Amino acid sequence: MSHATLLTGIGELVTFDPVHEGPLGIVRDAALLEVDGRVAWTGPASAAPRSDADEIVEAAGAAVIPGFVDSHTHLVFGGDRAAEFEARMAGRPYSAGGIRSTVAATRDATDAELRARLGRLVTELRAQGTTTFEIKSGYGLTVRDEERILRVAREVTSETTFLGAHVVPPEYADDRDAYVDLVTGPMLDACAPHSRWIDVFCETGAFTVEESRRILTAGADRGLGVRVHASQLGPGGGVALAVELDAASVDHGTYLTDDDVALLAESGTVATLLPGVEFSTRHPYPDAQRLIDAGVRVALASDCNPGSSFTSSLPFCVAVAVRDMGMTVAEALRAATLGGAEALRRDDVGHLRPGARADYAVLAAPSYVHLAYRPGVPLVARTRVA
Repeated sequence: MSHATLLTGIGELVTFDPVHEGPLGIVRDAALLEVDGRVAWTGPASAAPRSDADEIVEAAGAAVIPGFVDSHTHLVFGGDRAAEFEARMAGRPYSAGGIRSTVAATRDATDAELRARLGRLVTELRAQGTTTFEIKSGYGLTVRDEERILRVAREVTSETTFLGAHVVPPEYADDRDAYVDLVTGPMLDACAPHSRWIDVFCETGAFTVEESRRILTAGADRGLGVRVHASQLGPGGGVALAVELDAASVDHGTYLTDDDVALLAESGTVATLLPGVEFSTRHPYPDAQRLIDAGVRVALASDCNPGSSFTSSLPFCVAVAVRDMGMTVAEALRAATLGGAEALRRDDVGHLRPGARADYAVLAAPSYVHLAYRPGVPLVARTRVA
């Protein structure tokens, strides 16, 4: 039986619906009608179809935004790397090699331990307004462990990414080709049934462009969508490869050349920026405004992982992007909601237009601007996941 809920008394509603005000589709003194978990109507509270509602909920002047879409996380892992973080803050530079310590801890963890950690992190991100999130593997690097990471991840999200090509594990240090054979063969066979995407860390210290192309092409041939880690530690060929393969997203982009920016602007590939990484590694922040001005579609994601960005908070990422990456608050909010949806090639989340999932966050604030204006304050009063 159909059920309709009217959320009314909204002080400021962000919809991204062009029928409403400005690029964010803002409605003030607003209401939202939800029917069976989908947005049916948005507009002024004075015009709300109250007679259609089975239930009326009062927002008491709060701002309401679409639920955050976190398109890049690594939520399934064992152990932590607090000691590495402390050493980095004392001056030791970040490199991709630290991943191997998490691999060892993850291989030692039981499925129950992985589920328990995952559950805590999902509770965290939900409390901070995230309603849709992706999870990558990459901390197992054996057929058994990559498969079980993705199997556990699939229990909480449909947005799962096979990242067997995170780094070459120590046991294959002297035979990289054999590891690529494993990733594109038995590991892919085991992981593809639990995955929507395939990803690769195309970076110095991880995988070359040629190795990355081989791995991503194998995944695409199995029906997986393509994602790429690139240009985190320095410029390279990862962005060009992502565009060549029509990747949904190329992530990090800390060191982008003018050619990279031009390629992205002409492509369907989203540039996903991960400000928590630069905050934690002290690498320079990417210039988001440079990308936006060039016409590149931009997303913000947490990259929640135990090494380079152990935060599950997209409000934090929004605040950092505004403070240090040249974004307006409106641009950062779009990147963390609609931009994240574009990076996952989803049209049903990240906005509150009619037909979208009724996923939203009610803020303990009168405006979305407070997400950056009051950094570090828990401003999400309630998260609705349809």
